[in-house]
Amino acid sequence: MKIAIDCRMYSQSGIGTYLREILPYILKEKYEFLLIGDMYKIGHLEYENIEILHCKIPIFSVKEAIGFPVKKINECDKFYTPNYNIPWGIKIPIFSTIHDVVFLDMPEIINSYIGFKIRKLFLKRAVKISEVIFTVSNFSKSRIEKYFGIEKKKNVTGNGISNHIIEHKHQIYDKNYNEDYIIFVGNFKKNKGLKILLDAFEIAKKNGYNKKLIIVGSLENFRTKDDVILNYIKKFSRGDVIFTGYVNDEKLREMISNAFALVQPSLYEGFGIPPLEALFLGTEAIVSDIEVFKEVYSDLPVRYFKTEDSKNLAEVLIKLKRESRDLYEMREFILRKFSYEKIAQIIINDLGKH
Repeated sequence: MKIAIDCRMYSQSGIGTYLREILPYILKEKYEFLLIGDMYKIGHLEYENIEILHCKIPIFSVKEAIGFPVKKINECDKFYTPNYNIPWGIKIPIFSTIHDVVFLDMPEIINSYIGFKIRKLFLKRAVKISEVIFTVSNFSKSRIEKYFGIEKKKNVTGNGISNHIIEHKHQIYDKNYNEDYIIFVGNFKKNKGLKILLDAFEIAKKNGYNKKLIIVGSLENFRTKDDVILNYIKKFSRGDVIFTGYVNDEKLREMISNAFALVQPSLYEGFGIPPLEALFLGTEAIVSDIEVFKEVYSDLPVRYFKTEDSKNLAEVLIKLKRESRDLYEMREFILRKFSYEKIAQIIINDLGKH
């Protein structure tokens, strides 16, 4: 059997990370693979059972709809995509991962009406033509079923811890308390809840809170520019709120490890990985009490606050104290429950059966 895999998002964050982490495990299988993507980004993958089809066509583009190299793909037996942007003309069985339907539940995060309609068209079509839909949480599964029904098989794979973090699982970081800080990893989109965190941080500061807030990522890499938030940040004293600019995996791991706490104040997520990474690295995690976080983190020592309640978050920040726990034991628990290797096996098993 030969499986075609859409790898065009390979170098991106989010879905790209998911693809990068599961791909090595998938490619170890006995099948042959056709990888569709930018040769300069996936050409380093050296497996005897792969063929690379160079393709730089952007996702959600007109060219994707009418100029995708489907002839070569249709010579394969199965097609897998880690997203719901499935090009037209593919005639072999299709398998897709749909991580969330956030833009349907929160349409205000899409900047244009046309962009919303295009994404909805692609998503509806993906659900219709996929043999199996993989998703990352029971919450996402329920939202897909709300909008598109329950007819198609949906397999909840969960999510995982990246290898660049796992490879340091035997390392315990020495916490540096000379400049205590809390950390936010995300973007400016409304569903990420950064405004709520900033409100809470301001309240906490007025009550003597002495930690800084670090927001990881450069302004150029934030997917939605929000002038309200940018202007709000200017109100804080110099150095209280810090943008890091781009940081590589090693630096991000170090920053999360040395933070007093990671805060994920999301209004909506399909899964939400940063708190999992924080706990794995021995850092406290504060999360909103949205449904998916209660699902994902039910057996882990996160601190919840009421969603969209900045006063409650400020209280949690002020009262938070570091707990003593067996980090090695927690890491082993996380690795057993959240594994990209297990995700890859679920996907490859379904591709083999259908």
